[in-house]
Amino acid sequence: MLWSLIKIVVFVVLVAVATVAAGLLIDSGSAVQISYAGWEFSLGPLQALIVAVLALVLVWLFLKAVALLIAVLRFLNGDETAISRYFDRNRAARGYQALTDGMLALASGEGRLALIKAQRAAGYLDQPELTNLMIAQAAEAAGDTKKAEVAYKSMLAEPRTRFVGIRGLLQQRLAAGDRETALKLAEKAFEMKPRHAETQNTLLRLQSESADWKGARATLEAQRKSGALPKDVFKRRDAVMALQAAQGVFEEDASIEAREAAIAANRLSPDLIPAAVMAARSYLQKREKKNATRVLKKAWEAKPHPDIAAAFAEIEPEETPAQRIKRFRTLTAIHPENPETQQLLAELLIAAEEFPAARRAIGDLAVKHPTQRAL
Repeated sequence: MLWSLIKIVVFVVLVAVATVAAGLLIDSGSAVQISYAGWEFSLGPLQALIVAVLALVLVWLFLKAVALLIAVLRFLNGDETAISRYFDRNRAARGYQALTDGMLALASGEGRLALIKAQRAAGYLDQPELTNLMIAQAAEAAGDTKKAEVAYKSMLAEPRTRFVGIRGLLQQRLAAGDRETALKLAEKAFEMKPRHAETQNTLLRLQSESADWKGARATLEAQRKSGALPKDVFKRRDAVMALQAAQGVFEEDASIEAREAAIAANRLSPDLIPAAVMAARSYLQKREKKNATRVLKKAWEAKPHPDIAAAFAEIEPEETPAQRIKRFRTLTAIHPENPETQQLLAELLIAAEEFPAARRAIGDLAVKHPTQRAL
């Protein structure tokens, strides 16, 4: 911009000087004598002006010819010149045209044509982050998974396209059924974009399938932090995963982590019956009867269930039927009209051989709720 302005100013100055000189020459009316190599030329004012203009034109043409020669030499040497810029613009125009045609073909469902156009665009354009993506998508549409995989792997080299490349490879591994590799790719994608909803869901599914409950709970926590899950849904799902992590808690070689997971599952969702039962039994293994009672009572308050009653009976396995009836008042006093509570009380009274009381406890349960146990 500055150089162009300087050239314009110089041109205006030269024109002004030439105009003034021509005016003075014409006003003087004298001839111009030119001597060269023994030759003498006498020119009138107008003739001298014409010769001067022709001389300037020749000098200008000479300078342009020299500049053109220098530009050609620089072009042949690989330097950037106006010629190279012209060819670059031409190649870029062809590349973008091919890219546009490829996008239209892809949108039209012509995968093979889109792939041809994308490869042509890659030959013209030096923009791998753009052309590799187009090639990958076109190759997938054309059913050429190998070429798509190569394109996605090429995208890993560029920071801007690395996530897209990993995501593309992840989708390919999922389609091929390679869950192990897909899990590693999902973990990498999650590291790059922990708030990406699709990546969160994919990683959570793969972690659940591979029983990586610790990792799954961490992913679930990320979903909660990103606002993808309501708090109550998060707590419920986290409790279910904690319960899954606690499987095998009653085996002799069960780890402390498994027992803690059972207790954590119950804390997260007290009304989750399997978690409550598992947590209570975990407490019993540590001889913490009060904690076991508290957990089961909390679960019974949420929803009476026979599994809770069975676990509650395990707290004092050696007690007499009468003692059991007394201890179970902790549960039977809660929701006394609930069919499960009525059924439990009747069973306790039958075990104590208090049949009239059992009949009164069962009431019309067999009519209102005719289950196999009630009948």
